[in-house]
Amino acid sequence: MNTTATDTGKTLRAGVIGLGWAGQQHMEAYSTLPGVELVAIAGMEDGPRAALGEKYGLTRLYRDWKELVADGDLDVVSVAVPTFLHAPITVGALEAGIHVLSEKPIARTAAEAQAMVDAAHASGRVLEVAFNHRRRGDIEALKAAIDEGRIGRPYHGRATWLRRAGIPALGSWFTNREMAGGGPLIDIGVHVLDYALFLFGEPRVTAVSAVTHSELGSRGRGGAVANKQDVGSAYEVEDLASLLLRLEGGGSLVLETSWAAYRPAGDEFGITIYGTEGGADLRVVDYAPAGELTIFTGDGEATADISVEADPGRGHTAVVETFLEHVADPANWTRYDGSLALDRARIIDAAYESAARGAEVVLEPGAPAAAASAASAAAQPAPEGADSTAAAATIAAASKGV
Repeated sequence: MNTTATDTGKTLRAGVIGLGWAGQQHMEAYSTLPGVELVAIAGMEDGPRAALGEKYGLTRLYRDWKELVADGDLDVVSVAVPTFLHAPITVGALEAGIHVLSEKPIARTAAEAQAMVDAAHASGRVLEVAFNHRRRGDIEALKAAIDEGRIGRPYHGRATWLRRAGIPALGSWFTNREMAGGGPLIDIGVHVLDYALFLFGEPRVTAVSAVTHSELGSRGRGGAVANKQDVGSAYEVEDLASLLLRLEGGGSLVLETSWAAYRPAGDEFGITIYGTEGGADLRVVDYAPAGELTIFTGDGEATADISVEADPGRGHTAVVETFLEHVADPANWTRYDGSLALDRARIIDAAYESAARGAEVVLEPGAPAAAASAASAAAQPAPEGADSTAAAATIAAASKGV
């Protein structure tokens, strides 16, 4: 089992599994932050793997993630691969004594997420999930305003991430129910869920009522075919989801997310919050570094609305930096076990179950919801000729998109 650097002054040795955009964000962070050295990467794509190895001066380049883990001498590893691989890779790395930072979502279902959290407990190592949107400067500025009491007690919010034609790739693992676990709800909606609950102060979700729709992707609309990620899958997931979350204490959140819908072009995400003494609205269009953030205050007809200028924030760099700080704090490793991301997975499971049943699903404290894969199977059309097993083998170490 690896010996992890803490306060001894030893430089942490890092690896990254996955060569896509997300994996490259982790590579860049490990190569620039103090106290850590990027020493190894893994991914199936020969050209990108070689190019990234040359960029970062690496000699340990692997096609198979198992070889990267087995070669040892790693303290931390980032997992930035398709969702169906998060659990096996994370558990394997934790069992090898390596601290893990996984991309979102933590896994396809709460059951898989629970296995990852259990592996973190058994190994005594850190497990965290990269929710980089909460590290945006505008989200952090809004959180600071709420914590300062500028809008009073938040009691209702509407959080969204909507696309006009943004299915990651038709025929790809993203649209395969078994490999992805779902559509935009589990892909980009998990970001919306995370930053909304973060802004509300992490209240417990007591019940979920959801609907899902698959109207465009199933007819070949709303996305392009990407040869790199094509696994020959039919469109088996939703392209729009809408949720009502009931919060402990009486609050509520509405979440809406889409990959494809007839609406203004481009990407748009944000949140509107209503509080007892004011409100707030954040709108980000096409990944602007800083969105339009307004705080609404006043008394009756007298208004005192304020536009807040926020810096871009540090995104993945901040996520990786915090992960490394937690790795350097062995007395509290058991606190950093992936439980927050597991909670997100339980809520998403409940949403898919609600959509399948056509009824609200109540979440008991700490109790896992029904597996999303089973609920999704009831809610979505049966696959039409997609061989998920073969597809999984084809892209077993492919890099992640969003």
